[in-house]
Amino acid sequence: MNLLQGKTALITGGTRGIGQGIAKMFAKNGANIAFTYISSEEKAKIVEDELNAIGIKAKGWKSNAADYSQAEALIDGVITEFGQLDILVNNAGITRDNLILRMTEEQWDEVLATNLKSAFALSKFALKPMMKARQGTIINLSSVVGRQGNAGQTNYAASKAGIIGFSQSLAKEVGSRNIRVNVVAPGFIATEMTSELDPKVREEWLKMIPLRRMGEVEDVAKLCTFLASDMSTYISGQTISVDGGLYM
Repeated sequence: MNLLQGKTALITGGTRGIGQGIAKMFAKNGANIAFTYISSEEKAKIVEDELNAIGIKAKGWKSNAADYSQAEALIDGVITEFGQLDILVNNAGITRDNLILRMTEEQWDEVLATNLKSAFALSKFALKPMMKARQGTIINLSSVVGRQGNAGQTNYAASKAGIIGFSQSLAKEVGSRNIRVNVVAPGFIATEMTSELDPKVREEWLKMIPLRRMGEVEDVAKLCTFLASDMSTYISGQTISVDGGLYM
């Protein structure tokens, strides 16, 4: 189905994992895609070509999600290139795991800037064209860790919990302009990031999941597609988990 036909979406961190999965599913549903990457221009070109081959227009921007000025330049670039911005997916995120007694100030600041400050900056600048058009959708990626915490991830948990409070407040601010803001909280999803986990840690996580399996990137992308489409026009300010029942 072309649930997003005629819409333009910006997805941060769109060259791997969940971000790339969202970009592909949005494209298959007719959306033109702008996405960001932080390092590999070669990988970005591959993703750009794959998306264009679906039959939509796609373009990647090298942009640091944690940089306020780059966020403004990115939104301006997307509007210049596509003429509109209907959907923003704040997906870019990093981890710098450590027990708090060993965690450095840099590890704290880097995670909060990339995961939380980026959502503030990009939402702020994306809202200008959305408010002018009197419509738009913002989807912010949180995590099951932002809802129930996890030892060794106080910085990550704080950033992802912050996303939820930020999104609820923003939903109340912009709802009268027909702009919706929702949060997707993935659980244990099979990505490059989770593949680096120790097998014993992975097994312990699986024991806690009622469905007894890891999720797939497509599971998250399907929910984001629904929230970005006109099938969810009366849903805003919500946090929806995609975690096999891990958080209840």
